[in-house]
Amino acid sequence: VQLVESGGGLVQAGGSLGLSCAVSGSTFSVNAMGWYRQAPGKQRELVATITSRGGFANYADSVKGRFTISRDRAKSSMYLQMDNLKPEDTAVYYCNAEGQETFHSGIYTYTKENEYWGQGTQVTVSS
Repeated sequence: VQLVESGGGLVQAGGSLGLSCAVSGSTFSVNAMGWYRQAPGKQRELVATITSRGGFANYADSVKGRFTISRDRAKSSMYLQMDNLKPEDTAVYYCNAEGQETFHSGIYTYTKENEYWGQGTQVTVSS
């Protein structure tokens, strides 16, 4: 299972950027996905999450009204549209997927809850 992120980059304050995350791996059934970020010297924090089927989205207070998370189940992808960016949004953004993974061991098949992370993509907002 791999999560591959794209997007990010450098933008001036007030500008917009979009992030994408594609999930590969046929043995993994995604329940929920999310974006997290980590600024230098700070802990990783939740930005937004979205459920797989219901499309229910949850946002950190700091990004509500500015960021939009979305999901394309057919493409096994997730997106984050970031508008009205602020310098404090500068961080490495990580894609996360939680779900059930199927394993085969001999004649046995079992599932296990698991989660995966993307490699991270840098977002820099200049003032």
